[in-house]
Amino acid sequence: MWITVLFVTLVWFSQTQAEYCQDVLEDCQHTDSWTSCYENSITTCITRGRIRMQGYASGWVNSSQEAEVRPSREHRVHIPSSALQRSRGAALDEVVRVVATVINSTYFKVSRPPRARGRGLGPKKEPMQGTVVGGLVLAVRAGHHHVSDLPQPVNLTFKYNITIEDDPVCVFWQELLNGTGFWNAAGCDTDNTGTQCICSCNHLSFFAVLVNPALSSSVDKTNAVYLSYITYIGSAVSVVFTILSLIVCICLQRWRPEKAMGVHMQLTGALLCLHLSFLLCCFWGQMGESEEEEEGWVCRGLGLFLHWSLLATFSWTALEGFHLYLLLVRVFNIYVRRYLLKLSLVGWGIPTVATVVCGTLGVYGKNSLELRGDNHHNSTVNMCWMSSRFPQRLLVSYITTVAFPCLVILCNSCMLGLVVVKLRGLRREGSTSSKGKSMSREKGLWKDCATVLGLSCVLGLPWGLASTTYLPISLPGIYLFTILNSMQGLFMFLWCLALTCKFRSDNNSSVRDPSSQKMIMTSFNN
Repeated sequence: MWITVLFVTLVWFSQTQAEYCQDVLEDCQHTDSWTSCYENSITTCITRGRIRMQGYASGWVNSSQEAEVRPSREHRVHIPSSALQRSRGAALDEVVRVVATVINSTYFKVSRPPRARGRGLGPKKEPMQGTVVGGLVLAVRAGHHHVSDLPQPVNLTFKYNITIEDDPVCVFWQELLNGTGFWNAAGCDTDNTGTQCICSCNHLSFFAVLVNPALSSSVDKTNAVYLSYITYIGSAVSVVFTILSLIVCICLQRWRPEKAMGVHMQLTGALLCLHLSFLLCCFWGQMGESEEEEEGWVCRGLGLFLHWSLLATFSWTALEGFHLYLLLVRVFNIYVRRYLLKLSLVGWGIPTVATVVCGTLGVYGKNSLELRGDNHHNSTVNMCWMSSRFPQRLLVSYITTVAFPCLVILCNSCMLGLVVVKLRGLRREGSTSSKGKSMSREKGLWKDCATVLGLSCVLGLPWGLASTTYLPISLPGIYLFTILNSMQGLFMFLWCLALTCKFRSDNNSSVRDPSSQKMIMTSFNN
């Protein structure tokens, strides 16, 4: 009888001293190193009552045998006996406790580690960035001691019922001193079967599967809201100024017909369609959340219109560079029969063919983007674009919105460099007289800078700032990219006003001295 009373007393005392497993995660959040607190507490906690915890599995296993636990239907952990024996440490007990839990990925605050703290992480010292598949992290702990450099790896299985376009990567959580951390792939191998991902790691920790590892994680919910406001306001301003630009271009075309002005009108029209379709796609994408509205023909049509407008903008940007090439290289022989008609067939035809093919394949629909927010709450932003359900969405996006724009920007950058060389040659020829030479050079320098800056916007070179979003200064690069490209309509309007002033100056100078105009300068400025 005394033995029974003693046993009940010990059980009651251990339960009063031990922490409930349901409260471990919340309590550890108030500590500096919550992951270490969680690992130490989860193996000594007890469950409250007989209610089964979701995403939690534990058991006592003989260290000489292998262990397998399943915290959920989508997660399974297989631990070899060598790992269990190491987890005992110096203890003589043959039985160890194995715990596996599933945690929401929003509890893990990602930050870039300093260079000095990156050593000792293995061959892959750079932190991995991307999206956690399913938004869930698998935490595994055995015994009371950390285990690493295992001769036999621990196998973790992540099942998923979604389509993953990119190759997933198995990672573990590397915590820093300030409570944040980063994902590291050292010591883990990935085997993707299409329906599940098997991670073979040589240690026990917090594990996850990342996709899109090249994406930057610097844009959280707060910055995304700011960027959205900048984009919406900038696009609305661009819509107004592109309409004004079209009016100015039409007036200039009637006043002084030029082929260059016709190309400017086409590019301005493409920009108007781009910013207008973007606003419509964002507005309609947030209208409905149901399954029927997601697959509605209106959202698919708006996604097609946005894609077509984007391709048309880059097509006419490339044609602007091509027309500039004719003016600079073939100055005296640029006549082409039905020139604008042929350019229109290319500028509007290529986007039409591409979007018709994509529409036939069912590319367009509602696109969802998950944003990381504060207080462990994520938010989803929807817009009509390429459907998230389309399996080859990323392949189509890379070809049409990455490879094609990069090619256009590269060619137009060469054209801009040729412009700079031509301008320097023209300024040297124009400043032959010694009288007023310094003032002429200073004035010419400001004109050249304004010309190059305006041409940079017309040739679409601000789109090249998208490459800065993959650098360590990714967040400032994203803000600069967003501001410049959302205000393209305003820049086009300023360029049209500059052309208006140039046309008036040319007419006045031709009245005073008709022989003073050089054909190269007239053709270039037009």
